[in-house]
Amino acid sequence: MQRILSFVIPLGLLLAAPAYAQTKLNVFACEPEWAALAQEIGGDRVETFSATTARQDPHYVRAKPSLIAAMRKADIVICSGASLEIGWLPILLQKAGNTNTQPGGAGFLMAAEIVPMLERPDNLDRAEGDIHPEGNPHVHLNPHNIALMARVLTDRLKMADTLNADTYQTRFDDFAKNWQQATQRWERQAVGLKGASVVAHHRSFSYLLAWLGTREAITLERKPGIPPAAAHLQSLLQMLAANPARLILRTPYDPADASIWLSQKTGTPAVTLPFTVGGDASSGDLFALFDRTMMLLQEPNHD
Repeated sequence: MQRILSFVIPLGLLLAAPAYAQTKLNVFACEPEWAALAQEIGGDRVETFSATTARQDPHYVRAKPSLIAAMRKADIVICSGASLEIGWLPILLQKAGNTNTQPGGAGFLMAAEIVPMLERPDNLDRAEGDIHPEGNPHVHLNPHNIALMARVLTDRLKMADTLNADTYQTRFDDFAKNWQQATQRWERQAVGLKGASVVAHHRSFSYLLAWLGTREAITLERKPGIPPAAAHLQSLLQMLAANPARLILRTPYDPADASIWLSQKTGTPAVTLPFTVGGDASSGDLFALFDRTMMLLQEPNHD
């Protein structure tokens, strides 16, 4: 009898073990917005890691050992693409040697391959600055692009974790419904911004402005990625004297001196938009990011 009991107890524990040992999917996101989206769809079935923060320019990232380690255990990689991460993502992929996340596979998801791209250059001359051949990579500030990415990401999560496919689908359905309602609310709020003219430090807000029907008159950078020089700022001052702008926009990681100088000279409010999740204390998730962005565009004195 004792021999039978000693067999039955370990077998019962063995059968129960999978319920407790079930592992989560590891999602490696190049930028905070994609980590936030993965969390919305994956919930407690995923562990998300963002390679960058909201105060870090994603163009310029060092391929640190911690990033390589995170890439090595990733099941899915999700990034903006369009060469935004060209200086560091290929190094991480190569050094990690993770077969799950190689380009072309189901675990490799680039937003630039999913959403409609803006600003594809006709001239690829590097003398023109930091040019992205595939188009502007900062796609996430159009909520319709987020919706497209959410659908594709859901499919990839379901493929990687078929046992929890229903969970991912349910979470996507809830997110899609809430996101559509929020998008409609933001579009109603933005009616007064349509046709307005703004200045931006870098072409970081092109998708946001196109969605809102707002015009980017000029950029503080003379060419993409090239800091504004004094002569260029003087020319901008003359342009704005003739055609005033509503706002001067920058991200949390853009240098503030040029926009502040131009604001003081023209009286145009200089606004730091959060740009991505975590960009300020009020932008802790995707919904909050757009809520905060819309408020600052309409009430810039809250900056």
